[in-house]
Amino acid sequence: MTFDLKRYSNALSRLVAQRSVSCALPQWDTSNKAVIEQLAEDFTELGFQIEIIPVPEHPGKYNLLATLGRGEGGLVFAGHSDTVPYDAQHWSSDPFTLTEREGKLYGLGATDMKGFFPAVMEAVRDIDAAKLQAPIIVLATADEESSMSGARALLDTGVAPGRYAVVGEPTGMRPINMHKGILMESIRVLGKSGHSSNPALGNSALEAMHEVTTELIRYRQELQSRFHNPGFAVAVPTLNLGCIHGGDGANRICGECELHFDLRSVPGMHNDELRADINRRLAPIAERREIDIVFSTLFEGVDPLLQPRDSDLIRACEALTGASAEAVGFATEAPFYRQLDMQAVVMGPGSIDQAHQPDEFIAIEQLPPAIDVLRSLIHHFCLGSAPTTANHKGQA
Repeated sequence: MTFDLKRYSNALSRLVAQRSVSCALPQWDTSNKAVIEQLAEDFTELGFQIEIIPVPEHPGKYNLLATLGRGEGGLVFAGHSDTVPYDAQHWSSDPFTLTEREGKLYGLGATDMKGFFPAVMEAVRDIDAAKLQAPIIVLATADEESSMSGARALLDTGVAPGRYAVVGEPTGMRPINMHKGILMESIRVLGKSGHSSNPALGNSALEAMHEVTTELIRYRQELQSRFHNPGFAVAVPTLNLGCIHGGDGANRICGECELHFDLRSVPGMHNDELRADINRRLAPIAERREIDIVFSTLFEGVDPLLQPRDSDLIRACEALTGASAEAVGFATEAPFYRQLDMQAVVMGPGSIDQAHQPDEFIAIEQLPPAIDVLRSLIHHFCLGSAPTTANHKGQA
């Protein structure tokens, strides 16, 4: 099927025009409803059955589930409908108007990752729904760029939308089978202020925090001695002490101190276990110093992704792209689908290097081979034909 740039651009233009910023700061955060409704309209025209699902406890946030065909299993094309905030003054053109220049399509979300959905539209356009042996499912989620509330809501249902998930983050169509996990935490030490001339008048939160940071550094060393994955550029888990605030004057015993840190885990590690370990290690400090240590979550986090190289989905993606599966440092929604017992790969057109910055673009030359791969995955997993090796390595 010949690639129709005008049709693709028109579809992407409609999505880019709809604002769907997700952000922890309320002044930036917007609803994604308009994007979800636009996707619903576009996939309805292609014969899909549509379900728009409000995200519980997140007003104005919605997921979309669009299904073509019936049967067990199914191939899910998954992506997020939101974007990060933007610096309009640094853009060469309006972020919400898709603009073509020098073989590139510019617009907020063009590559991360609204551009994935029109590629799926093109891939399914010539598919005869009556011949499908397993359904094609399109999943668009809310708030991936902030809380990941859309994917978490799907996980909370306990129901997998399909058997195989292609998460269309921009990877240059290189299949990604591993990425690190992340959690971001706050530790508050609540002491007692007092006059600095007499330590007995207070209980220093800063001195207790010194022990806390020492314990965290010791824990980091232990984790790095236990976990090592050569697939990553940084092969070990990392724990970064990001910022610390405490006290209000040199002549007062510090009454409160707060530390923010993040921990990037490798496959084989789990966020809930890490949090429990840290709580357990800090408890003796609180007891010995007779001080309160309050542990809280800044970002609920994402577990690491590991999809075995010998799984059906990874083997098919490697055969179709001509690229070996690899690891990346950024996190995605893919681990949520793995927790629903789905096979998952992260793979889509565009480059992560263009994401989260002014003049975001997707290169037009990447689109035809990307659509060919998506169409071939449909033929393999939903129509029962064997994947054939494709020479798209140069597009990666």
